Amino acid sequence: MSSVGSTGAPPGTERRAEILRLLHVNGFQSVSHLTELLGVSDMTVRRDLKRLAEHGELRVVHGGASLRHATLRTADFTSRGAQERGAKRRIAQRAAELIEPDDTVAIDAGTTAFELAAALPDDFRGCVISHSVPVLQHMLGVPAVRVIGLGGELLTGSQAFVGALTTEALAGLRANTVFLGAAAVGQRDLFVATDHERPTKRALIECAERVVLLADHSKFDAAAPVRLGTFDDVDTLVTDRPLTASMAEATDDAGVAVLVADGE
Repeated sequence: MSSVGSTGAPPGTERRAEILRLLHVNGFQSVSHLTELLGVSDMTVRRDLKRLAEHGELRVVHGGASLRHATLRTADFTSRGAQERGAKRRIAQRAAELIEPDDTVAIDAGTTAFELAAALPDDFRGCVISHSVPVLQHMLGVPAVRVIGLGGELLTGSQAFVGALTTEALAGLRANTVFLGAAAVGQRDLFVATDHERPTKRALIECAERVVLLADHSKFDAAAPVRLGTFDDVDTLVTDRPLTASMAEATDDAGVAVLVADGE
């Protein structure tokens, strides 16, 4: 790494570039390793990580930092992750407050569910069940948590395993909470983009004591062709904006608790 003086770059610019380079190679870097490698203080590293996180370059996690999305992500997954990114992050942070330290949680595929995995509380020492490749790779950087990965046929668009093998594995598992995603949310029904996803999502619903639906405001105006279920399948909805009067009535009729994440 060249010296700052030789390039005239502002202090810290090259150091932060090196942090990003290391993350793109390894996916995760601990604060202690960066402190040793870069020859700077713990406080300096943490300031660098905070600044990079504020610019959306990385995510600060317990003990260090990881890329915003797993390194095995596809361009499509990354593009979808960028849509309503702030809303998804706030939803995930609000939903994470529902998790107890020793819970077993099932995490669905999709970009909002990935944000939930990244927002797991620092004191969480339970178990994560998931069929999402980005979620599973992210959890490699959280060694204190037990992880159960679900196999099956890889659905590249969602970067998730689906099919009979996946649903059979879920039949033998039990979770306190499943954090579920949907492509679209109607007045009563939930929808997904393809029928390939539906059986796995239904199995996730059936394996959990509590179903938490994560849906940003754009999902209420979206359209998707495959009916997943109804609000009767959902215990809690976490979203980023207050519901319309008609949607509030529909969730109330179904007994769904609604949590609205704080704004910016």
